[in-house]
Amino acid sequence: MAKISRALISVYDKGGIVSFAAVLRRMGVELISSGGTARLLRDEGLEVVEVSQYTGFPEVMDGRVKTLHPKIHGGLLAIRDNPSHLKQMKELGILPIDMVVVNLYPFEKVAARKAPLEEVVENIDVGGPGMIRAAAKNYKHVAVVVEPGQYEEVLRRLEEGRGELSEEFCFGLAREAFRRTSQYDRAIADFFTARGGLPSHGQPFPSRLTLEFVKRQDLRYGENPHQSAAFYVEEGQGPTSGGGVSSLKQLSGKELSFNNILDLDASLELVREFEEPGAVIVKHTNPCGVGCASTLVEAFRRAYSGDPVSAFGCIIGFNREVDEETAEEVTSPGHFVEAITAPSFSREALEVLRTRRKWGQDLRLLEIGPLSRPTPSLDIKRVGGGILVQTRDIDDQKYTADGKVVTTASPAIEDMRDMRFAWIVAKHVKSNAIVLAREGTVVGVGAGQMSRVDAVEIALKKAGPRVRGAVMASDAFFPFRDSIDLAARAGVKAVIQPGGSTKDEEVIKAAEEHGLAMVFTGRRHFRH
Repeated sequence: MAKISRALISVYDKGGIVSFAAVLRRMGVELISSGGTARLLRDEGLEVVEVSQYTGFPEVMDGRVKTLHPKIHGGLLAIRDNPSHLKQMKELGILPIDMVVVNLYPFEKVAARKAPLEEVVENIDVGGPGMIRAAAKNYKHVAVVVEPGQYEEVLRRLEEGRGELSEEFCFGLAREAFRRTSQYDRAIADFFTARGGLPSHGQPFPSRLTLEFVKRQDLRYGENPHQSAAFYVEEGQGPTSGGGVSSLKQLSGKELSFNNILDLDASLELVREFEEPGAVIVKHTNPCGVGCASTLVEAFRRAYSGDPVSAFGCIIGFNREVDEETAEEVTSPGHFVEAITAPSFSREALEVLRTRRKWGQDLRLLEIGPLSRPTPSLDIKRVGGGILVQTRDIDDQKYTADGKVVTTASPAIEDMRDMRFAWIVAKHVKSNAIVLAREGTVVGVGAGQMSRVDAVEIALKKAGPRVRGAVMASDAFFPFRDSIDLAARAGVKAVIQPGGSTKDEEVIKAAEEHGLAMVFTGRRHFRH
């Protein structure tokens, strides 16, 4: 058991510290403190020994150097049953410090609000992590408290132990302390790495990559009931933080599942790409319906018309506030929806969605706040024994405007608009991906096929008679002309694709023979 007779308190977040310190004093614990913490405790009538008074060395350099002193770290690191350590402590006037209560400068918060570089750097704590590590290393003799949320449990244990804490409990405190300093150091390293920008094509990634996520919630199960699962998010992500699916705030409905979160992410990442009101319907992470229009309700009608059969039990993503009219349309007879995400919901829309259909009480409604365009970040995929890391597939859509027309026939203005629309959607469809669209509506999708011609056949089958006058987007080049022949015979009038095949001339020739317009973007969008 570690007897707690002396505690060093130095905290940035002072929530709850006065009452915590007051209980320590009632237990007879001597308090050592520094700077603003010492002033606060003294103002509250608590007896405190200033760090500078104990060390005999003043705080210098605007408080940058306070606790970096042998009498502090010696008191933390000394092994209490080591005669040599005890002898040196006596000779040097070092007192044992049995508890450290420290929380750190708010580096993560300052960096997150994009403060000036000088301010961010000034919020890198040096003395705090040093004390935390020293105390945690010597956990058999020193208790280390790094979060206000730990105060209640520490005091309860002290009362039960009559002023002593068990080695097992102190080991647990040390474990949390090392996690905190590791997280802190990672945030600093990530900040400095990001200042150099994300790696671009041809530039190396860092030799080591450290990732840390915070558990947001346990999930009922994984992709299947026999798999356990949890949802982790990056530090600082939460409702209204604008960080994608990790920012969702659930307003109502059943608990989210593993698959729900995957589908919600897919719907959000696509719908945020559109400037005008848009709706995306997702099944198994693939969009089965996408629509854009001047109003949200019309965008939803277009999206739902794309594949009504697949839309049963779907996830819907909107990029505008859901209004009452849109909610009425979503809850029309024959519709069944698992979850809806949107920047916000009107009061009337919430009432409709929760009550108009039998499944409304289970319908998951999720608010994300204002949607922004996708931003550069890292995309990470798990493989056996490691991870694959790449920059996200983000474009400013210039490549479609600057695309090269490779056929005699040029696309009409409205066709080019649909081609840009279909090309954006194709980026979010599993490869091999084919998307058919007309008038701001996806009418057919062929996803995840092993051959491109199979993807074309599926998309054409989904579209049926609506294919006539549609445009076709392909996430990668056509290796043979067979896909173009099929599309042309079905009524497709324009094609957008990356180009780059050894058979490009053959494919272009097929388009010429059928009178199709074809645009090469020079950019591929595989999605595995």
